[in-house]
Amino acid sequence: MTPSEDKRIREKLKQKTWNEIKSNDSWAIFKVMSEFVDGYEKLSRIGPCVSVFGSARTKPGEAYYELAENIAFKLTQNGYGVITGGGPGIMEAGNKGAQRGGGVSVGLNIDLPFEQKDNSYIDHGKSLEFDYFFVRKVMFVKYAQGFVAMPGGFGTLDELFEAITLIQTKKIAKFPIILVGTSFWAGLIDWIKDMMLHKNGNISAEDLDLFSIVDSPDQVVDVINNFYKKHQLSPNF
Repeated sequence: MTPSEDKRIREKLKQKTWNEIKSNDSWAIFKVMSEFVDGYEKLSRIGPCVSVFGSARTKPGEAYYELAENIAFKLTQNGYGVITGGGPGIMEAGNKGAQRGGGVSVGLNIDLPFEQKDNSYIDHGKSLEFDYFFVRKVMFVKYAQGFVAMPGGFGTLDELFEAITLIQTKKIAKFPIILVGTSFWAGLIDWIKDMMLHKNGNISAEDLDLFSIVDSPDQVVDVINNFYKKHQLSPNF
């Protein structure tokens, strides 16, 4: 543990008076409310979009970066805008592809001490800043007609399983969740089938139908378009 990490822990666990706790919590509530209001007001006008997730550490020129850019481009050619986390890596690729395709390009940025900063491919007026992950995740879900999960780290898994859980528990209506990159996701899916389903019975067999695994931009678009055709729905709010 570094000295700065130790200092941060000590500050978080420092004994506070009741007045300090009450004051801090009250201001936090107002901050949360302001982020929700700002997000609702700005995103309610963006039209049909697909949220694209993935690692901030993926570099331009790498295979998954190029794939994410092409997926986003293909989505815009089918009438969808793109929502990303607004940062570098896969997020940047998604926004870049959306702009290249002339579609809506939205970035939901999060204030982090490393990795995260706005990329330059977000449309003017469509870059939002968040302090709270949970508010940001609400925006990803509420204003998306589909989820595309590219290879990523803990943040990508957090967003992916948030969406799956909300659909599984019927807190939101079902919509397409697409994992891109069979070689990347295969091990996780095998573990889910083996450990969570067969050995422990923690999920149902039909829960595996809540997501698709594909490898190409055309497959991503086909899954989304076929979903809305099948249910005779217009992909809008």
